Amino acid sequence: MTQQSLAQPSCAITAILPDRHDDLARLRQLARHTPPIIAVTGKYNHGKSRLLNELLGKDVFAVADRRETVALAQAEHAQARWLDAPGLDADVARADDDHAHQASWLLADIRLFVHAAKAGELDGQERDLLQALLADARLTHRQTVFALTQIDQLGDEAERQAIESALLAQVPQLVIHAVSATRHRQGIEGDKPLLQARSGLPELRQALEQALAGVPQARRHEVATRCHTLRSALQDALAQHTALQSHLLHTQAQQRQAFSAGLQAVIEKAATGIAELLDSLGADHASVPDQARDAYVLTAGKAERNRIQIAYSRACIEIDSFLAGHGVHELPAARKTFAPSLNTVMIAVLGVSVKGRHQLRRMFCEAAGRERLHRDFSAYFPLSDDQQALAARIAAAGAAIDTARRALTELDQLEAAACPAM
Repeated sequence: MTQQSLAQPSCAITAILPDRHDDLARLRQLARHTPPIIAVTGKYNHGKSRLLNELLGKDVFAVADRRETVALAQAEHAQARWLDAPGLDADVARADDDHAHQASWLLADIRLFVHAAKAGELDGQERDLLQALLADARLTHRQTVFALTQIDQLGDEAERQAIESALLAQVPQLVIHAVSATRHRQGIEGDKPLLQARSGLPELRQALEQALAGVPQARRHEVATRCHTLRSALQDALAQHTALQSHLLHTQAQQRQAFSAGLQAVIEKAATGIAELLDSLGADHASVPDQARDAYVLTAGKAERNRIQIAYSRACIEIDSFLAGHGVHELPAARKTFAPSLNTVMIAVLGVSVKGRHQLRRMFCEAAGRERLHRDFSAYFPLSDDQQALAARIAAAGAAIDTARRALTELDQLEAAACPAM
């Protein structure tokens, strides 16, 4: 999988699992094999940038009392990439929150969560995000390191301990690293090792170094975990679509078989009635043309033709009723003519001409005629609205199966791309 393909959305996977976009984005990020990424997150003006500068040992990130970080700022240090995201909820337009979300959830291997001691307890947004990050750490092994910053602004040690107790009451599993970037800078500038040690920065730096050392293994675990979850979901979707297609095909076959058997029965019944009539007729009076003098006289020919047409009409009514009961009445739109009255299946198969005894015998009393009627009427059943809708559902299920299979192939390729060199 090329770098260009990594930048493209996983069309098949997202088509099957539209709610797993974040998983795919993270896998594509892992497939880039970047240096380990540490992202600092937290509320605006909680000392994130100043803390990063102290951890890196140089002033890389802008520090100010006003909102300064408005996009992802980054620096390379100690074979890692450090990201300083905008403060949470700093921008009412939520553009900054989007940058912070991208840093913490898409890019980061390690999340450094910063909270200012002077703020006291976590607010609702911080608590929810921190709990979500810690839950993600249990799933993906991406570590979250918590830094309680600006402890130099507290009155005494008791106040710090009270704040830490309150934080632990909110998030019991939290490991707190209390730090002061100001003390650390003063210790460096004044050459005061004790002040540097009291800043808490050495312990925080050590925790981050340990987390960095575990990134390769964490990435392997994360790739395997995310791919397993996605593969299971895709396989479930494939199984569901396959079962649905099988059910629909079975339904289609049953309906076609039932239609064929029912049509055969109604044609046989009609043929029996017509055969009984034709067998009861003697001389072929119907074939003798009427004379002008017979205009108002019931001749033998007229009587015979009436009996034949009545029998034929009854046969047509029985067949048409059966067809209508199965949604086979009007011609499909593509086969309709300019005359609406002619756009029926009955007329398309039987025509509009008057039938004589010889025609009816060929149509109903001979096996070849009945087979033709069955074949011609049956040809319109798959074209009925209900059958077309069923066929469309079958086609959609088949397309979904193909998409699910492509998605599994995409996932295999993405997993292979994310695993080498890790």
